[in-house]
Amino acid sequence: MNPVVIAIPVVVILAAVLLFGALRRRDTGGATGALSRETRKRDQSAAPGPESETTQVSGRQVEKSAALERRTPEIVPAAATTLTEFVPPDADAIGVTRRAFFNRSIIILMGLGLSGFGAAIIAFLWPVPKGGFGSKIRVGNVDDVLAKIAAAKGFLYSAEGRMWLTAYPPGAVDKAKAVYPPAVLGGMEAGVVALYQKCPHLGCRVPSCATSQWFECPCHGSQYNQAGEKKGGPAPRGMDRFAMEVTAGVLTVNTGQIIQGPPIGTNTTGQEAEGPHCVGGGH
Repeated sequence: MNPVVIAIPVVVILAAVLLFGALRRRDTGGATGALSRETRKRDQSAAPGPESETTQVSGRQVEKSAALERRTPEIVPAAATTLTEFVPPDADAIGVTRRAFFNRSIIILMGLGLSGFGAAIIAFLWPVPKGGFGSKIRVGNVDDVLAKIAAAKGFLYSAEGRMWLTAYPPGAVDKAKAVYPPAVLGGMEAGVVALYQKCPHLGCRVPSCATSQWFECPCHGSQYNQAGEKKGGPAPRGMDRFAMEVTAGVLTVNTGQIIQGPPIGTNTTGQEAEGPHCVGGGH
């Protein structure tokens, strides 16, 4: 076959491809470079005024105008003003501020705390008035006291001293000297015992029992003879007692000096229950 015949269709095809590509590039460039004639005519007919009929606007100018419109308007600084002198507000007009309220509250609380502390110190240093519990109580002549104990059926209560007064048998003094301190022996030798009314177990007030002639605590059943020596119950020791002194036959009890009761097993008087118990049973 003749080569020329073959080359002619190939050349025609290549020419068609090149022409199509050139037309494609022209259409694309026209869309980005300049507006078409038809578009320019429409813009001129829509814009009013004589200037719009004669002036031609390019596509780049339109895009630039649109970009300028989208920009944030610049903030124009305000004109400088003259500063006025500060005038503090009137305290009566605005009332109490929060800072002033807290400051005053702190000062008031500190004042109250210091006042309470000062009052406690004054109360601690204030002299204790004479008489009553915590001081020396002049009970009276020993013979008169023993007579009152007998009239009270063995148990004489003194509300002023919060104490029980009972008789101590003279024959038990020798045994008492081996157990009790000198602070209480003076009264015991004179025949009197001054017992603190509280139970050494948990502090309940211990009453007397007329039938057993013992002290019997109603709280937990601890029992003591007339000398306050433990006979039964959970108490850790005998009843506590006050220091006593006898001067010229007059008994004085120092309720400000409490002597711890005798240990468990102490029984200098040998007194047993003389009748039924008021609380629980005997041990």
